[in-house]
Amino acid sequence: MIVLAIDTAGTACNVALYDSARGAPLGNAGADIGRGHAERLMAFIDEALERSGLEMNAINRVAVTIGPGSFTGIRVGVAAARGLGLALGIPVVGVSVLQAQAFSVLAGKPGQSVLIVTDAKREEVYVQSFDAAGQPLTEAEALDIATARTTFGQFAGTIRGSGAALLREDRDIQPGETHPETADIAVVARLGAALDPSVALPKPLYLRGPDVRSQAGFAVARA
Repeated sequence: MIVLAIDTAGTACNVALYDSARGAPLGNAGADIGRGHAERLMAFIDEALERSGLEMNAINRVAVTIGPGSFTGIRVGVAAARGLGLALGIPVVGVSVLQAQAFSVLAGKPGQSVLIVTDAKREEVYVQSFDAAGQPLTEAEALDIATARTTFGQFAGTIRGSGAALLREDRDIQPGETHPETADIAVVARLGAALDPSVALPKPLYLRGPDVRSQAGFAVARA
């Protein structure tokens, strides 16, 4: 099975092709672009296909990160994945950024439970714990830092993520313990290949509303 993986949930716009039968990556493309995911995504998909030596009709499944992360970025990725799925008549699965990060950690520290803590800004963190097999122990949540410290401050397993240092001020976070907010696109592809399309639906995991909201007080009255 050939899987196209898409990640636009953070500042990066990354795509990859993966052959699940051989367990082998075929090609990837992308960059940390900050903004403009909608304008760049299809070009990166074309680039990854070219590097893989594949045509679009060779893809058997699309895997897309569903968040948490950028409200706009998530919408772009999920909409593009759904559109490709409809056009090609193939299943689309959603992959949690937090779970992808947990699997990346477990590759280096197997046999331990993992807590992923992402700095969500505005004095909040996205947080979720996983067992040694990478399966969720808690629901993904957006918590203020004080509540997160109370709830997870004594977590006994491995703590990783861009918000790890915010969780436990008394703990010295060593170099290499923090992870970027962006998921490893190769891990997203592998997870997407293993997920059940009837269960892992590509439904956005926003956790909170968009940072930018319309200014109702400046609305123009209709004639």
